Amino acid sequence: MKLVLDTSAYSHLRTGHEGVLDHLVRAETVFLPTVVLGELEAAFRLETRAKENRQTLRDFLDEPFAFVLPVSEDVARKYGEIFCELRKAGTPLPINDVWIAATAIVSGARLITFDSDFERIAKLDCIRLSI
Repeated sequence: MKLVLDTSAYSHLRTGHEGVLDHLVRAETVFLPTVVLGELEAAFRLETRAKENRQTLRDFLDEPFAFVLPVSEDVARKYGEIFCELRKAGTPLPINDVWIAATAIVSGARLITFDSDFERIAKLDCIRLSI
């Protein structure tokens, strides 16, 4: 199984959330989209432990099962498709969430999140966990 972690899932992984850990141990591959890296970097800069948080993220990404998913041309096309579908339906989502969803769909992986907004994207294989 391939998993994509959104920012909320990565954050809860850091706190030892059992639901995230259960999915993680069963995964062959775990991806972090570049958009999630950007959100994490912004959060790190607003905190007092930025250096420690960056090192923890680097350690996670150094694991043999963890990879960064870039924004490719296919992801950009999927983003445009999802954005337009949501806009036409009158249910737009935060822009970064659309990028994360597009990245997950193109990768063929299941998204792990705590955010109910992702459930509005029909083609997204998504597991929403609760706190």
